[in-house]
Amino acid sequence: MITAGELRKGVTIEIEGKIYIVVDFLHVKPGKGAAFVRTKLKNIVTGQVIEKTFNPVEKFEKAHIERKEMMYLYNDSGLYYFMDNETYEQVPLNKDQVEDALNFMTENMNCVIQFYKGQAFSVEPPTFVELNIVECEPAIQGDTSKASFKPATLETGYVIQVPLFVNNGDKIRIDTRTGTYMSRC
Repeated sequence: MITAGELRKGVTIEIEGKIYIVVDFLHVKPGKGAAFVRTKLKNIVTGQVIEKTFNPVEKFEKAHIERKEMMYLYNDSGLYYFMDNETYEQVPLNKDQVEDALNFMTENMNCVIQFYKGQAFSVEPPTFVELNIVECEPAIQGDTSKASFKPATLETGYVIQVPLFVNNGDKIRIDTRTGTYMSRC
């Protein structure tokens, strides 16, 4: 059990049968009246963000999220298949559970799958990935009048802004947390 006064960012708790992760919190001690904890909570299954206020002594059941590294195999009819690297067991996930990671995932790439009570609910791609550019406009030499970035389409279909010197076929390194270009490989 955990009290509202012990809530911190990243802590997962169970409220009324639903699992939430603490996105933000603030302990408030007004000059008049009792102290309280103002929180911003995100439902880990639906992604819905809610704001709630709690008495600091309220208790919650702490939810334990299991994280397992698995390999992305392929997609078929809207299902995305991941394989456990240790047991070779395959887990199918639907597009809603994988959507944010799809921009950076290629077949045979290891990702982290999050589970709650044996049910997979989200996918985290590696923090940094190296992907090929399949479509990119050529830079016009001497054109510095506008921004020094141009759009490029990656092998996953994701469009990213890259510097002018990057060309078709180049392999680039991307930060998946922000979706931005890091360097050319």
